[in-house]
Parts: sequence; structure tokens; C-alpha cells
Amino acid sequence: MSYQSSFINGSFSKPTQRKLTVSNKFSNETIGELSFCDDEDLEKAISTSVNAFESYRNTSAQFKYECLKKLLGSLVANKDKLAQLICEEAGKPISYALSEVDRSISTVEFAVEESRRIRGDIIPMNFLNAVGRSSFTKKVPLGPVLAISPFNFPLNLALHKIAPALACGCSVVLKPSLSTPLIGIKLAELIASAGFPKGLVNVVICEDELSERLVRDERFKLLSFTGSPKVGWYLKSIAGKKKVTLELGGNAAVIVDETKDLPSVAKKVAIGCNLYAGQICISTQRVLVNENIYDDFKELLVQEIKKLPIGDPNNAQTIIGPLISADQVNRVQNLVDSAIREGANDLIGFELSRKEENILGPYLLENVCTTDDLWSEEAFAPVAVMRSFKTFDEAIAMVNDSKYGLQVGIFTDSISKVKKSLDFIDVAGIIINDIAGFRIDHMPYGGIKDSGLGREGIVYAIDDMTFEKLVVF
Repeated sequence: MSYQSSFINGSFSKPTQRKLTVSNKFSNETIGELSFCDDEDLEKAISTSVNAFESYRNTSAQFKYECLKKLLGSLVANKDKLAQLICEEAGKPISYALSEVDRSISTVEFAVEESRRIRGDIIPMNFLNAVGRSSFTKKVPLGPVLAISPFNFPLNLALHKIAPALACGCSVVLKPSLSTPLIGIKLAELIASAGFPKGLVNVVICEDELSERLVRDERFKLLSFTGSPKVGWYLKSIAGKKKVTLELGGNAAVIVDETKDLPSVAKKVAIGCNLYAGQICISTQRVLVNENIYDDFKELLVQEIKKLPIGDPNNAQTIIGPLISADQVNRVQNLVDSAIREGANDLIGFELSRKEENILGPYLLENVCTTDDLWSEEAFAPVAVMRSFKTFDEAIAMVNDSKYGLQVGIFTDSISKVKKSLDFIDVAGIIINDIAGFRIDHMPYGGIKDSGLGREGIVYAIDDMTFEKLVVF
């Protein structure tokens, strides 16, 4: 599969000298070649986005609804092709790639629903110096949105930015990950064929220098970024006066209390640590277990991890496929080797890595120091660390011992411990009796602390993409 270049104002831009080769992350075979955009392409992407916004912002809710419905139909009709493309360019196991397309369909369904019920509030009046007056607010689209999406959910996370924008009246310039750009280009084609105005969704293939120019451009009114904390906070620092939302991941923990059925919990945690090779913002990285059940649970968890199918993402049984690049394989291997040199134990105990296919691990480590990167930073890999706790208060302190605050999973049958978790754990999402990786696409999703700003989920993203205009009469 091959495309010419960026998709701007309804068509592909002209080829340029600088090329991007897109590979199958498992076989390393080339599956596409794109041209990087140049200064002229970038200006065209921005200016046509501004023009499209002006023509689209006040179109009827019915028009937005009908176009979104057509896009929804296109996603359904192309489900298998989209999943195969995700599998190849992201290295995502095919069963999980199909799940991503299903979630993307749900995301657009939610946008379809919300497109006809964007509303403001009635403001109480008729007292003090407002006697005889009435007031209401109207949600108004903010303006062109710059969306920067990551490799790990190249379709659904792009749609978490694009779909609410289309529902509320904003235009979008999407800058997809250079590891997975083809799905973004394909999505732009589907959007164009759904009847939206030209330029409403442009997709640019550009490197860091031009990406920064996009972020600094004052014609964008919102930057929506999903990716690493280092990059996200830097982009916020150069974004100027525009609104910024950031989804930056974390090092999610799970607490396993002694009240639960251990075999069933071990199965969930094993998958939670390793699904899509751990390349998920809410992948379980820190496993905290009551000391009374620690040894029993450790044995069960090791057994479950060793059962996980590893290898070709085209195999429907595969759970752990390749990491996104050889550089990431080397990064993670260095982290694991460093932790082991400092005294950590590798509980899996046999080598499963196939670096020629970008496959690494899985690893389950104990005795990892809390100052080690595998405890304090985001691994984004099939790597988890285990520690025991004596009291539930100690477990809460361990969860909070992080600069991140996205989601946590808590396995317990104690209502008092559930309540204590809600009151004292410093994360944005608390998942009871499931792994931290639970998500459905309408819920408010995002983090606190270094995990980000703002929330995804169609209703919540629309709030970020609109402002309330007050009317008093």
C-alpha cells in the first residue's frame, strides 16, 4: 500500500524530495512510502482549515449528523481493511486491531448522537438588577484544532480528537505518528467521502520542526495532544495562548487485596500487563499485592504470563506482538538489564525475545527499587514490577508514589477499602475489580499530575472544543 503525501483540502499534496518509509512492525517489510510535507503544504493545511471552519461552524446540526452517519457507515464497511492496516503498521495483534476499529465505530456513534444535542444552560435571572431579564448560554465552536495522535491507537485516538470536533463545528489538522501514518491518511479519505467540506480535516506528514511550527501557529485555537509526557509538556510551553489538552500516560498500578479469587485476578493482571506488548497508556506496570497472599499470587501470575501467546500479530491468538521499533526494544532491554544489575529478580526466567521481529519479553520483576525507572517512569512495554504491602493504607501510598495519575485497578470485596480508595488515591480514574486498562469511549478519560490536562470522551472533548456564549435579554 502506498500514498503520495499529506491529505490537504480534499486531495493529496504534491510529492516532495524527503520520504518516509512505513514498515510492517513484525516482518519489517515496507508497506508504504509517503512524502514529508513542506512549508507550502503546511501553510495550505492551516489556511484551508481556517476557511473550512468558517464555512462549517454554523452549518446545521442535521448536516453534521448526516455527514457523521456516513462516516460511521464507511468505518463499518471498511472494518476488516482498517484492522489489517493497524495490525501491519502498528504491530497490533489482529484481535486487538479489530477491537480498536470496533471502539472507533463506537466513538463516532457517540459523536453522531452528541451532534444533535449540543446545548448550553439556562442562567437564573429576575432578581437584583436583573429583574425582568432572562439569560442562556450557547456552546460555540472554538476554532481550528491541531490534533497530534500517537502510534498505539492510530485510528481511535485520532477519532477521539476528530469526531467531537466534527460534531460541534470545528475543523482539524491531524498530525499522526510517523510510525503509523497510513491509517490517518485512510481516515482522511473516508471523512472526505462522507460529504464534509474540503479542508475540514487535513492530515499532514511532517517532522519535528514543522510540527513545532504548527503548535506555535496562533490560528489554531486548541492543541489536542496524546503522547509522551516529555513531548506533551514541551509543546504546551510553546503553544502560546491557545487552549491545550494533553493525554500523557503513566505507570498504572493495580492493588490486589486478599479478599479476591486469586486465579481469576491473575489472568486479568497478566493480560493487563502485556496486551499489545504493554504499549497502552493504562497498561498495568506496578502490581501491588497483600503480603498474606503475595507468594501464592506471584506463582499464579507467573504461570498466566507464561501462557500468553507471543509472536505474529496476524495470528488471532497473539497477545504479545512486536514493539513499535527496534529503538524501543533496545530502550526497554536496557531498562530491564539495569534493574537486574541493581538487584531485581526476573520472575519469568526464560528468554522469549526475538529482536529481529521487535519482540521483547515479557518481564515480571520484583525487588525493583522505587527510584528505578521501571517503578517511577512509564515503561510502555511488556514489563511489570511486583511489590507486597502490609496494610491497605500502605498500598494507597505506593500508588500515589508516582508523578503520574491516570488510572488504577483495585481488586477487593471490601466496601470500606473502595471508599478509602475514592477518598485518598490521587488518580483520575479508579477501576474496581478490574485492571487499570479498562476503558469505554464515552467516559471521561484523562489524568492528573504529569498524566495530562483535560479529558477525552466525546461529551468532555466537546466541552474543550467549545466556549459558552452568554445571552441576556
